[in-house]
Amino acid sequence: MVVLGDSSVPLHGAMSSAATTSPSVDKVDGFSRKSVRKVKPKRSQSSSQFRSQGKPIELTPLPLLKDVPALEQPELFLKKLQQCCTVFDFMDTLSDLKMKEYKRSTLNELVDYVTVSRGYLTEQAYPEVVKMVSHNIFRTLPPSDSNEFDPEEDEPTLEASWPHLQLVYEFFIRFLESQEFQPSIAKKYIDQKFVLQLLELFDSEDPRERDYLKTVLHRIYGKFLGLRAFIRKQINNIFLRFVYETEHFNGVAELLEILGSIINGFALPLKAEHKQFLVKVLIPLHTVRSLSLFHAQLAYCIVQFLEKDPTLTEAVIRGLLKFWPKTCSQKEVMFLGELEEILDVIEPTQFVKIQEPLFKQISRCVSSPHFQVAERALYYWNNEYIMSLIEENSSVILPIMFASLYRISKEHWNPAIVALVYNVLKAFMEMNSTLFDELTSTYKSDRQREKKKEKEREELWRKLEDLELKRGLRSDGIIPT
Repeated sequence: MVVLGDSSVPLHGAMSSAATTSPSVDKVDGFSRKSVRKVKPKRSQSSSQFRSQGKPIELTPLPLLKDVPALEQPELFLKKLQQCCTVFDFMDTLSDLKMKEYKRSTLNELVDYVTVSRGYLTEQAYPEVVKMVSHNIFRTLPPSDSNEFDPEEDEPTLEASWPHLQLVYEFFIRFLESQEFQPSIAKKYIDQKFVLQLLELFDSEDPRERDYLKTVLHRIYGKFLGLRAFIRKQINNIFLRFVYETEHFNGVAELLEILGSIINGFALPLKAEHKQFLVKVLIPLHTVRSLSLFHAQLAYCIVQFLEKDPTLTEAVIRGLLKFWPKTCSQKEVMFLGELEEILDVIEPTQFVKIQEPLFKQISRCVSSPHFQVAERALYYWNNEYIMSLIEENSSVILPIMFASLYRISKEHWNPAIVALVYNVLKAFMEMNSTLFDELTSTYKSDRQREKKKEKEREELWRKLEDLELKRGLRSDGIIPT
């Protein structure tokens, strides 16, 4: 049984389209130079479908469904669906205002009708519903200006036709959730082609649309057993293209959210295709530049897999260590947070397999000059379950961590980090005082040897410099040969 989540979808208010500018100051060769950085305005998306003819659109007003006898309602319902197949040009804000409002009120009426009515879902209604939804939502999305657009900083491009589009999505969700809905009839029309077009829309820049698409795909996955493998395969393909080709797809977070529910419903033992998806797709997703936009959903999927099958833990942690960020402290903090989530559910037998490479990496993070990375790594010792694992394996972990911790306690520039390190050293001392004393003694003797070598090296360099100086003076005739 797949957990499909809450069907409610938050509605977001329209966003302002005013352009703004903000001053910034650059320093060049010590001089201040004022510059004005333009903040891009919130734009309306040009994917709204256009009508080429110049003449206005006329729709013949139909009576309200509640105003006709119950026997006539199914036929009127079909007529209203056919009317709503008409698509308006929302980029032209002044055209067809009366008819746009009429269609909007009709869509509102259809939403209410499918929510409360019974007996309206005849076999003839299914193709008409799918046709109306397809006419309205399926369209070519505009190419995204990925060189300029920064999802973390810039406002998203909003869909101009949202006043109609939102109601179409709302109607379709209510249709799929109806008690009278019969997948055996609907599968003739909601097929692989329909799902492919739906998945393409996840690249929409409008977050409101992606939110609705997420709910729609949830419902389809839950009701159409024959489409499940196909949906998983196509999501797999989208992610592979995203990682290895484009590094651009707006709906990664939403698709991962759906996958979190899907993984939760996997039967045990896990199929080979599911394990391969984890190792070949989900782990490499950590390498992309825009990881912060979907990391929470990705980490949730990883943890869901490990709760299903703990034997995958070693492969996951080794994969994360393989792709560990070398130059981006923000990503390091995310990786450390995800690792803590994994360690929260790890089994002791699996922990033993990965403790050495894992704590070598944690030791490097603790030594990081970036205090947020060091702080995040040191917070592991505030986690009771992780502390219990460390205590059970202190004879292995303490030698790995000791040198870094002792050095930082004497040298780190940030007093908060030094305080955390002292707490960790104290915890280690309480765990295994004998080993702690041995390591302290060994560390101090090693440091003395290093200092002695450094002194000898400096003395050697000083003698070489003296010789070079004398040689120079002789060649100039200042000192006789």
